[in-house]
Amino acid sequence: MFENLQDRLGSILNGLTGRGALSEADVSAALREVRRALLEADVALDVVRSFTDRVREKAVGAEILKSIKPGQMVVKIVHDELIEMLGGEGVGIDLNAPAPVVVMMVGLQGSGKTTTTAKIANRLTSRDRKKVLMASLDTRRPAAQEQLRQLGVQTGIDTLPIISGQSPTDIAARAVQAAKLGGHDVVILDTAGRTHIDEPLMVEMADIKKKSNPHEILLVADSLTGQDAVNLARNFDERVGITGLVLTRMDGDGRGGAALSMRAVTGKPIKLIGVGEKMGELEEFHPRRIADRILGMGDIVSLVEKAAENIDAEKAAAMAAKMAKGKFDLNDLADQLQQMQKMGGMGGIMGLMPGMSGMKDKMAAAGLDDRLFKRQLAIISSMTKAERANPDLLKHSRKKRIAAGSGTDASDINKLLKMHRQMADMMKMMGGKGKGGMMKQLMGGLAGKMGLGGGMGGMPDLSNMDPKQLEALQKQAEAAGLGRPGGMPGGLPGLGGGGLPGLGGAKLPGLGGGFPGLPGLPKKK
Repeated sequence: MFENLQDRLGSILNGLTGRGALSEADVSAALREVRRALLEADVALDVVRSFTDRVREKAVGAEILKSIKPGQMVVKIVHDELIEMLGGEGVGIDLNAPAPVVVMMVGLQGSGKTTTTAKIANRLTSRDRKKVLMASLDTRRPAAQEQLRQLGVQTGIDTLPIISGQSPTDIAARAVQAAKLGGHDVVILDTAGRTHIDEPLMVEMADIKKKSNPHEILLVADSLTGQDAVNLARNFDERVGITGLVLTRMDGDGRGGAALSMRAVTGKPIKLIGVGEKMGELEEFHPRRIADRILGMGDIVSLVEKAAENIDAEKAAAMAAKMAKGKFDLNDLADQLQQMQKMGGMGGIMGLMPGMSGMKDKMAAAGLDDRLFKRQLAIISSMTKAERANPDLLKHSRKKRIAAGSGTDASDINKLLKMHRQMADMMKMMGGKGKGGMMKQLMGGLAGKMGLGGGMGGMPDLSNMDPKQLEALQKQAEAAGLGRPGGMPGGLPGLGGGGLPGLGGAKLPGLGGGFPGLPGLPKKK
């Protein structure tokens, strides 16, 4: 998502931050490039115009051109305006209404309404502990109602029983009634779509709205349709009145211009984005975090949230106990690699880490992509229980057998063992006694820099903080001037060299320190 835009804006703004002073001509030249980059990313022309005008107005002020680091100030202005363009603050689904809260899903055929309905129901059930009823009002598309029923079975969420021959408005009334009788908190109505906007579709949507009185009307739009998605949102809002947007297939669009335009053009918040096919691959849309990602500042809050969702607390506690004793075998390494895969693999994690997004291409060129992890997991799987627990047993004949079993060669096995040894050494340092271990010292130093006090180990554990506290901490880091090198404001400090604070020790060792032991990683210049 936003990869092309991220690359273009990154190179333009890095050119500015390297200069000692900026002239008005420098700012104008940079903004011309920014304008071109946004248009290439499929952002609406009027949105691009107003964005660049606002940035120019602020960036050509005397205090910017004469400030100590004018380039950094311009980057900050672009960052703030991006957040403003995306909607300022994130807005979630509003359930503040008498139960059952009716959520109506609208959109064109093929935009992913039915799957998104199931994803939202799954999210409300697992995260918010709500009892949800799903109902398909799509009587036109063959097996649409059956599709929703199957998704309900798959996720364990109630669906309205199918009665053939009923009209969409009758199904809507029956769904609301069934939700009241069944004690459901939320009822989600999956309406029919068309291949294009037409009068009968709009009349049907208006009738369903009148009959069910929905609290939320969410427009599901395919982000790959670009500017057409913006026109679609405008039309639906004028005729039916939408309360928010859900963008699907955000994982497949490197440009992301529709997302940047929709909020600015419609004035309606983007509430959720679909980032994959699986039921759990639906994220809340946070303008600040998205702006951070676009400008290569990382998104530490989302990374911590993702870690909290995917990491088994019991396993993490067991790992911490082993580390305290300085033990780290190949089973533990396999666990770490599997956890990284669950969190989106190397690329997914790097994209969220401040200042690391530009490293993805270099790592891929060096052969350090997710295929490497799969190969390493295959090697570990080909070992016996005793070999995994005690890697010292691995002599030439055993390596030969493992290589044959995993489809690799002896050099791959040696690289894996070297990586394991380096990680094991790091674990000993982190879990070591003395001054409270490496991790505690790192946290203490970071706490002091951020003015949080507490001395050694005074840094709060990020894994136990909620997103609002994390965002406050990130803002505090920015205020203390601890942005990433090169002047990008934002990004929690200490991540490049020290790993994820609070997550590192017990849960994600090996993420910090520049991925210790991974062969051939080019050093960042």
